[in-house]
Amino acid sequence: QVQLVESGGDSVQAGGSLKLSCAASGVSFGDYFMAWFRQVPGKEREGVAGIESDGTISYADSVKGRFTISQDNAKNTLYLQMNSLKPEDTAIYYCAAAKYAGSWYTPVVLHEQEYTYWGRGTQVTVSS
Repeated sequence: QVQLVESGGDSVQAGGSLKLSCAASGVSFGDYFMAWFRQVPGKEREGVAGIESDGTISYADSVKGRFTISQDNAKNTLYLQMNSLKPEDTAIYYCAAAKYAGSWYTPVVLHEQEYTYWGRGTQVTVSS
């Protein structure tokens, strides 16, 4: 059974940094692709950063150069390092995972519809 548990959300001032973690149980990083999404109440969920099993990484334009996604296979944990935070980064951040349909499959990692499993989210608040 797949379970994703996010942590690390907090309130910070603009320009600050946070590191989010997603503890993933029931997931083998070699068989799954994963991503971080965020959502502001009243708005659609937005793909922030995604990573494929071969290490291919994608970022939303809004976070390129500021956010870094990574994973620790030994700890089965996905991370999102967020630097130079802006008030517009304020959102609930979600971890997501999906199993590859086959070796031929190339996911669009920042598309919400790709994902089967979701965490409950962690709140990030950035004040100006």
